[in-house]
Amino acid sequence: MIEIKNEAEIALIGEASRIVRDVLQGIKEAARPGIATKELDKKAEQMIKVANARSAFKGYRGFPGNICTSINEQVVHGIPGNRKLVSGDILSVDVGVEKNGFFGDAAITIEIGDSVPETAKKLIRITEESLRAGTEKAVKGNRLFDISYAVQKYVEDSGYSVVRDFVGHGIGKKMHEDPEIPNFGKPDTGPRLKKGMVLAIEPMVNEGKCEIEILADKWTAVTRDKKLSAHFEHTVAVTDSGPMVLTGV
Repeated sequence: MIEIKNEAEIALIGEASRIVRDVLQGIKEAARPGIATKELDKKAEQMIKVANARSAFKGYRGFPGNICTSINEQVVHGIPGNRKLVSGDILSVDVGVEKNGFFGDAAITIEIGDSVPETAKKLIRITEESLRAGTEKAVKGNRLFDISYAVQKYVEDSGYSVVRDFVGHGIGKKMHEDPEIPNFGKPDTGPRLKKGMVLAIEPMVNEGKCEIEILADKWTAVTRDKKLSAHFEHTVAVTDSGPMVLTGV
């Protein structure tokens, strides 16, 4: 069942989402060659604590990090650790926060240093633009898979593939609520979108084929062909005046 949030609840989701946005901005400013991903995790932990919130990921099904840090061919759920970033890497960072009983969730992919290949930069740009294409369909009266189709079409028309093993989700009092939001689907199908729905839309886009596999740590998803992957996500409310990006600037 897709829960409908009232204005007060959306405001609380917005408060958590603004913390997510600020943490992502802080990580983006700190991410540079030579820094280990566990140092970025520590920075996120401190920022979340200062905001009197808590990480939604820490301890979730045993996940050890405050944030997810996925490098290059890693798709999602990378565990922060001792690996140091090098110039030319791309780093996907996923942040989820709970405050006052409500959640916000967003992700970005960051260029590290000044030697990121143009092909990687294009992958990042297309992934972010596909999120925008999907978000524009989060309109009252549309159907859920209009979002999915918009993401898939934008990505595949650009020569990339969408990950099919992981999906976006509803969000609110829980980190993961109904509905699941795949990044592929047929237009004009799925539940009708209504005012008060809050959705975490999150295209994961692979440079090569869509297949992924899970590493021995049982968390980190990587592309099977070892080509690059990028990830962007926003928490979005469906309103009378159109989609409201709660994790946006």
